[in-house]
Amino acid sequence: SIHPSIHPSTYIDIYAHTHTHTHTYIYIYIYIYIYIFKYREMLDSNKDSLKLEAMKRIVAMIARGKNASDLFPAVVKNVACKNIEVKKLVYVYLVRYAEEQQDLALLSISTFQRGLKDPNQLIRASALRVLSSIRVTIIVPIMMLAIKEAASDMSPYVRKTAAHAIPKLYSLDPEQKDQLIEVIEKLLADKTTLVAGSVVMAFEEVCPERIDLIHKNYRKLCNLLIDVEEWGQVVIINMLTRYARTQFLNPNINVNEDEDEDEEEKEKKPYVMDPDHRLLLRNTKPLLQSRNAAVVMAVAQLYFHLAPKAEVGVIAKALVRLLRSHSEVQFVVLQNVATMTIKRRGMFEPYLKSFYIRSTDPTQIKVLKLEVLTNLANETNISTILREFQTYIKSMDKDFVAATIQAIGRCATNIGEVRDTCLNGLVQLLSNRDELVVAESVVVIKKLLQMQPEKHSDIIKHMAKLTDNIQVPMARASILWLIGEYCEHVPKIAPDVLRKMAKSFTNEEDIVKLQIINLAAKLYLTNSKQTKLLTQYVLNLAKYDQNYDIRDRARFIRQLIVPTEKSGALSKYAKKLFLALKPAPVLESPFKDRDHFQLGSLSHLLNAKAGGYQELPDWPETAPDPSVRNVEVKESVRAVGTEEERKQERKSKKSKKPKSESESNSEEDEESESDSSPSESEESEAEVKKKKKVHLQRSNVSKHKHKVIAMTMSCPVFLTLQTISPSSALKNFELLHRITGEGLSVDYCFSRQPFSPDANMVAVQMQFTNNGAADTKNLHIEDVKLQSGMRVKEFPEIELLPAGETATAVLGIDFCDSTQAANFQLCTHAKKFFVSIQPPVGELMRPVFLTENEFKKEQGQLMGMNEIAEKLTLDAKCRNEHAIVQRVTAAANLSRVPPVPPPDHPVHRFAGRTVTSSSLVLVTVATKEEGAAQLTVNCEKMVIGTMLVKDILLALTQ
Repeated sequence: SIHPSIHPSTYIDIYAHTHTHTHTYIYIYIYIYIYIFKYREMLDSNKDSLKLEAMKRIVAMIARGKNASDLFPAVVKNVACKNIEVKKLVYVYLVRYAEEQQDLALLSISTFQRGLKDPNQLIRASALRVLSSIRVTIIVPIMMLAIKEAASDMSPYVRKTAAHAIPKLYSLDPEQKDQLIEVIEKLLADKTTLVAGSVVMAFEEVCPERIDLIHKNYRKLCNLLIDVEEWGQVVIINMLTRYARTQFLNPNINVNEDEDEDEEEKEKKPYVMDPDHRLLLRNTKPLLQSRNAAVVMAVAQLYFHLAPKAEVGVIAKALVRLLRSHSEVQFVVLQNVATMTIKRRGMFEPYLKSFYIRSTDPTQIKVLKLEVLTNLANETNISTILREFQTYIKSMDKDFVAATIQAIGRCATNIGEVRDTCLNGLVQLLSNRDELVVAESVVVIKKLLQMQPEKHSDIIKHMAKLTDNIQVPMARASILWLIGEYCEHVPKIAPDVLRKMAKSFTNEEDIVKLQIINLAAKLYLTNSKQTKLLTQYVLNLAKYDQNYDIRDRARFIRQLIVPTEKSGALSKYAKKLFLALKPAPVLESPFKDRDHFQLGSLSHLLNAKAGGYQELPDWPETAPDPSVRNVEVKESVRAVGTEEERKQERKSKKSKKPKSESESNSEEDEESESDSSPSESEESEAEVKKKKKVHLQRSNVSKHKHKVIAMTMSCPVFLTLQTISPSSALKNFELLHRITGEGLSVDYCFSRQPFSPDANMVAVQMQFTNNGAADTKNLHIEDVKLQSGMRVKEFPEIELLPAGETATAVLGIDFCDSTQAANFQLCTHAKKFFVSIQPPVGELMRPVFLTENEFKKEQGQLMGMNEIAEKLTLDAKCRNEHAIVQRVTAAANLSRVPPVPPPDHPVHRFAGRTVTSSSLVLVTVATKEEGAAQLTVNCEKMVIGTMLVKDILLALTQ
């Protein structure tokens, strides 16, 4: 990486020692000059044209995947540029790097707040996007206020951006959920198509369980669906699929009823489709013609899960059309088609030829098409499909050939008429030159012979002769199992096979050895005269084998089949154990039962529940009340208006006298409130009063907010007094393991949030998970045992924690600036568990803001015994500013002191106070050349200082 403070000549000298070609490092020199110094000069210029050109090039670099983070200080200075084009590009850059360079981004937060009031809608949206990209918990109130205002913005583009910001804020601070739900409810009422998809995505991320929010907007979403942008359509369709499964009855409820049922009884419970159910199916059907494959797939899964059986067939043609697309799209579509063909085979039968395999298809596509063809096979088309399979066996792709042989076996299992034909064809493959083809054929033949072994003794004899040639372990094991299982059909050949296997026993694979032992045991029980000595010989060899499974199997079988005085009662039942009739295997599709996952989802693709997956609800037994959707949707939160209306509004604003900032802003709030609400003549008196009350509260909030903005504008550093906080991810600790807790597991983390009931306590966030089958009740804390002076503020009792559910609670602990553990009992209605929480020393402090001069002044007063200094060598990945800040703030809850323009060897400073005694803690990391550095900690409490040095040293060097 290239540091702006290091001159290019330094890099040239380094490069010259490792590269002999002169022209190579000349090119490097030119690149470095253009990249760092030329761009910085252009960004520092007074000409907007140069700034614009520099920003265009920088954004183009980012689009190509280049790292432009070194230019952050130069770019962020232009955030207040008056040129709109430059400002747009600066915001694009900041969205990309705001999370990495949080400290510098925080210093410009007042500019972002001013951007939220910009006349240009793109600037307002970009400012909100940057603000929501700064992942610092302290600015959550500012973000929340910005989102609420943007949700009432005149521009639908800004409202859409507000919807995008909601999940970001929720992931940063889940405690804001209730307020965010209010904003989501407001945006769901928006009538513009630009907002619909984004707000539904926010709904899915924040509160998918609040199905009541969708009731009054259901019909509007169905009608808007055709005009929403493509990815919004996907999100809305997936959400409405789950909604419909909870609100409507199963349209196929009477399809599989017994035919013997009386006609009168059938008439008692006829199915009548809900008009809203029909509305959803009717409005999504045209989207099967969409050019976006994801939209087509979303509609297909909706029809598969919601439509009557007679109507599902319309999706087949659309899905077959997608098979002409890229291989990635084909893979996903074929995965879903393979699932559909298990239950709805008839809808794809007319398109059988579309699933024929081309030689140019990738292997995974070939295997999936093979799966679909196998699922579609029936008595009518099996001859055609088997002819295709004969061609596929000649392929050079061995994995595909193996899958084809398995498919032939499945067809033979499912369709009895062609079983003999398939079996004979597989037997012919036993003479194939390719060993893998022969091996796979043996495995499939073994499964088919289990169905009718008495008719195919000749095939078993033929396979017995292959033991000399086949070397694949699974195939050899399959042949041995087959001979042992049906040894009475080949009484002359089986002992000879055992003799050959005994000779090569020590050189065989473990899976083959186990089958040799099984074969010996079965022959001993059925033909002991010929095989007694051979069996003893094999058991003796197995007794000293290196694999303990084989040794154990040999001991077990010896005691079972060779009767001695010590033999137990089981030896009497040896024949019943070894020679019992075994059911024939059922060759099933790997896609069977996969439809319990919602089609088109990642979980369905992986056949495993992915993070964030929401289960597809079961159909209700009785239809919920349909009147909940009869609520008349009100006008959108703020009408967009025509261009003429906007011009008139601007003119009226200009004609007004200038007012103070707080007055004008509150007046704007009044205007927005009046625009968004219906006329008073249409409302009741109570509603008008309620509106006025809400408006009064809002104007007060607005005044308070603008007061904060005014302060930050006059002094940009002032805001960081409350907003700078560590950006590191919180570390989770295990308090109670699910095995120790008999199904209850507890994790905790130090949330680094102020504990509101008592500022002198450390907030410990605890997460309870009930992994058991029974509900957990009355979860609380008892018998708290603390060191002298320590205090605990217990969380309220959790009355019920259902099986499989998770609950959170916050515990406040005053550790008295000590790392001594807090011991207590975690109690449920049936059990008590002794647990303890021991804090890392870095969690015993809270961040505090100091300027550089204040830091140096306080450091000068904490010298001598209050100062601990250690030299260290930074880890290779920790030699840049961002990494140092991340690791120090991860080790200790400190805030960064805003840096001045860095010298040749930057110094990083951090400050905080202990939670209980408010003792100052100052940390300095001074970096030097080649990774050398010095760590200095100044603290009134020497014990804390010593422990903190060890933790930070470990963080910076590991």
